[in-house]
Amino acid sequence: MQFSNVFWLIFIIFALVPTIKQWRIASLRFRMLEKIEKSRKSRAITLIHRQESFNLLGIPITRYINIEDSEEILRAIRFTPDEVPIDLILHTPGGLVLAAEQIALAILKHPGKVTVFVPHYAMSGGTLLALAADQIVLDQNAVLGPIDPQLGTYPAVSILKVVEKKDINEVDDKTLIWADVAQKAMRQVKSSVSYILKSRNIPEEKAEELAQIFTEGRWTHDYPITGEELEAMGLDISYEMPREVYALMELYPQFPRRRPSVQYIPVPYQKRGEENE
Repeated sequence: MQFSNVFWLIFIIFALVPTIKQWRIASLRFRMLEKIEKSRKSRAITLIHRQESFNLLGIPITRYINIEDSEEILRAIRFTPDEVPIDLILHTPGGLVLAAEQIALAILKHPGKVTVFVPHYAMSGGTLLALAADQIVLDQNAVLGPIDPQLGTYPAVSILKVVEKKDINEVDDKTLIWADVAQKAMRQVKSSVSYILKSRNIPEEKAEELAQIFTEGRWTHDYPITGEELEAMGLDISYEMPREVYALMELYPQFPRRRPSVQYIPVPYQKRGEENE
């Protein structure tokens, strides 16, 4: 066999292996979704953003809530009969306000029960979706996050504080324009959060208070709001996470590194002890 033939054969094998691996993982994901749906008699939908290797070059792609996500989830909700519950599994850093609000409003309009499962984290726009659900189920260590709007790389509230602290004559026109947009963004997002909470039968005064807490910028945008803090705010939080959700998350691997940062033997110690006896 000529060297060139061997080269092309190896090239084809290396090109096909990642694709075959992705097909296999996709098949396992669908099977796990079916298992969740059968056990809970619901429509299971995932919104999971992780860095994965999708192509031959293995380039990691940063994911966030975008318009394509909202289109797909809205389509899935339309396909779901009114009487069928929806289980939304969230793992996201957030994303576009437009996309998140569209999904949240669609969740509110679904007549059946909507449960949001957060096995690890659902920040920013992900928190908005969680608040729109009938029930929020968190892992014991899972967190939500603030919903204060961000303009580019800066928090809207920080832009407004700069304008407040400086003399108007010392502020350039561009910053003033950003401040105007920031003020509108703060008002719009707070109004959306308040509307969603009121739609979930939270009293108006309490809904306004919670909307203020989530959007006012009292924390940094990546601040982790724990289940205990959410309960202290008066929100009903459950910690009964189905094992199938954890199993599903394992089918969304992170982009592989040359040297893993975390290593452990993935076997519960109690079961290992029983096997050794």
